Amino acid sequence: MAALDSLSLPLSLREFGNTSVVGLQWGDEGKGKIVDLLTEQFDFAIRWNGGSNAGHSVKVSDKKYAFHLIPSGILRPECTSVIANGVVIDPLKLLEEIDALITQGIKVEENLKISLAANVVFPYHKLQDQLGEVAAGGGKIGTTGRGIGPCYADKANRSTAIRLIDILDDNRLKPKLQAIVAYKNAVFAAIYKASPFDWQPMFEQYRACGEQLRPFITDTTRLLHTAWKAGKRLLFEGANAVLLDLDHGTFPFVTSSNCGTGLSVGTGLPGTAVQSTLGVVKAYSTRVGGGPFPTEQNNPLGDKIRQRGNEYGTTTGRPRRCGWIDAVALRYTAAITGATGICVMLLDVLSTFDELKICTGYKVKGETTDWFPADAQELQTAEPVYETVKGWHESLDQVTFFDQLPANAKNYLAKLEQYIGVPIKIVSIGPARHQTLIR
Repeated sequence: MAALDSLSLPLSLREFGNTSVVGLQWGDEGKGKIVDLLTEQFDFAIRWNGGSNAGHSVKVSDKKYAFHLIPSGILRPECTSVIANGVVIDPLKLLEEIDALITQGIKVEENLKISLAANVVFPYHKLQDQLGEVAAGGGKIGTTGRGIGPCYADKANRSTAIRLIDILDDNRLKPKLQAIVAYKNAVFAAIYKASPFDWQPMFEQYRACGEQLRPFITDTTRLLHTAWKAGKRLLFEGANAVLLDLDHGTFPFVTSSNCGTGLSVGTGLPGTAVQSTLGVVKAYSTRVGGGPFPTEQNNPLGDKIRQRGNEYGTTTGRPRRCGWIDAVALRYTAAITGATGICVMLLDVLSTFDELKICTGYKVKGETTDWFPADAQELQTAEPVYETVKGWHESLDQVTFFDQLPANAKNYLAKLEQYIGVPIKIVSIGPARHQTLIR
């Protein structure tokens, strides 16, 4: 396992074929860095779910980039970045992100394509998100308040949905927006006693956004099928993570899209378009928002992980809940996604710990199980069963090869590989590109 040479990835990685990169925990695993590293060998980087509630951070040399909607593959000028139909798009946030990248000297104009079928987040979605959380009181889910859930709900409702293609045409946008705002105002007034929206300023603002985004908007399903048939290399960038998956996560404390299993729906490509799936995990566990977290360490140990890992949200700045790694959950999410390789991130954060713990099972209702119960109420009662291993105090800053890792670090990785049942392909020991070990 050698340190990454940004000019040439090892042959074993180049032979992955079209690859999906997904998070196997509760998000924030470091998927953006993996996508940034791999896109050198790919023609397309494709984001296919979620919205501006997701956040990826990538560090290149002395520059740090924060992504929310645009695939982090945009940093590679030879790679086309695609925001596919499964994403819900806040045009205001997207334009902010585009402007910030252009200001930083990133080539966006020719390398970004956005689906005309993607649904649009409006101000009433954000208000509904925020008011719903307030009304829920102690039962709130812990959303980012970015309107993602209400937008997906309107997509399913159909009659209250607006897609990007609609904001390109005044004759489509105006009647739809007038009707939807009238409906939303009536509902918000009845349920939340909220002040009404005026559709006219919203119409003017979003039609202007449409004009700014028009050069990027296209039929991405057709684009991707053409690329696939031409033998182009495709990298799929998942947002959020499988434990937040709408169907397979810790429901109801989940996000509003399928994070590990919805790639075909989110792109229009069949599952056969993907040859490899890389599951990204932290060397420990974190979670943002509400919901059960069996291995959480709400104590000085958890505080130490948070400080060493700078565990604060890319999108919201919220401090993340921290704890030991959960191999039960990882075995489950690796199985759900069909992961063919594991990327372990932030291994350096665990330096200076005398001992580390790996959750290898749960005690539920008096019985021990190694299967993950993806139901919040049942998981809330799960008591983790740990294996304790020795930690290490050596710094990993100067490590360039896997064999240079401390013996206890290698043992920790071997244990994770054993319990997850999927080979570890990549290990990250710092935020920079070169701080990556490829197996």
